[in-house]
Amino acid sequence: MTVALLILGFYALFMWLVFYKFQWLKFNIAWGVVSFWVGFHVLFLLIVFLRFYTPYTIDGHVIRQTIQIAPRLPHPTVLQEVYVSQNQKVKKGDQLYQFDPTLYAAQLAESEANLANAQQNALILEENVVLARDSLNQARANEQFANEQVNRYSNLVPRGGAKQETLDQWNAQLAGAEAQVAEAEANVKKAQLAVDAKFDGVNAQVAAAQSQVDQAQYYLDQTTIYAPEDGVIISQQARPGLVVGGFRVGSIAAFVADANPYFLATFYQEHLKFVEPGQPVEVALDIYPGQIFNGKVRAIWEGTGQGQIIPRGRVPEFLFMSPQGRFAVEIVLDDDPALKRYPAGAHGAAAIYTGGGGNWVAVLRRVNMRLYSWVNFIVPFDV
Repeated sequence: MTVALLILGFYALFMWLVFYKFQWLKFNIAWGVVSFWVGFHVLFLLIVFLRFYTPYTIDGHVIRQTIQIAPRLPHPTVLQEVYVSQNQKVKKGDQLYQFDPTLYAAQLAESEANLANAQQNALILEENVVLARDSLNQARANEQFANEQVNRYSNLVPRGGAKQETLDQWNAQLAGAEAQVAEAEANVKKAQLAVDAKFDGVNAQVAAAQSQVDQAQYYLDQTTIYAPEDGVIISQQARPGLVVGGFRVGSIAAFVADANPYFLATFYQEHLKFVEPGQPVEVALDIYPGQIFNGKVRAIWEGTGQGQIIPRGRVPEFLFMSPQGRFAVEIVLDDDPALKRYPAGAHGAAAIYTGGGGNWVAVLRRVNMRLYSWVNFIVPFDV
């Protein structure tokens, strides 16, 4: 609208100079029709060129990555200390909150005791294998001796060198020895299976106990919350005495990261016909009246909520002639020493220069952007 008014103003000034100031031409009905027709087409073409070759929007905002600070504790736990205040700048690793660690320290101690017990049991299982093998060797020795005695008396009895009762006794001892060997072999196999029960090369009971220790250590560590990166705490509402954990799923503060801010502006879909990543951009932020910041197009978010149908049990209802959804363009601003503050949600206007339409089109848009920026000195009128 600003550019259109400027064009009309310059054209009206030109007509006034031609027909009234210098009177190069005499104004009449014919010249009036021609002037209107030419002015209309000039305005129309300029607006078309501006819309497509230098897309412009006043719907842009600074976007910063946010992290929801939420405790990850399985049991109701009391908040003991709060080390940050509202709108406080913090560095990565700074301590933010401290919850009561008593319960989780006790669980860790219990898990470590269970781990020590499991490790001892693993040693006992290995010793059981050694004992079972010794018993098997003894049983096999007894079996071999009984078998030798049976063979010996089997030769003596037919020749009268020994009694049948003695042979019968050794046959019974041999049967008993064979049973002992079978039992000992089963015990060795059972003991070996217990030793071979491993997970990733570690005894299964030891691995399970170690996982409990790791879990207990994790929750104990979660009783202290640290800053995930450099940023600022927003909406800090937590106070000592707050109970979290269990069924609580909400966060206790919002953390706005310092890294990788960008400017997100929305444009009518048809205006992005010639827009591509890497093209230069000018941004005028409302919090910096009279200043223009340079940047580049990083990406075009070619999608809106109108292109999504959420699964549900009802047939979708379509409203014809509904307003088209705008596409968002992600813009990265160049480093500028004048940009001392870059708060999330800061509003502004943006213009993309595609390089088409000639230099005069870009000049008009640059004038438009600077007018917007300077008008921010007096808009809004809330004095």
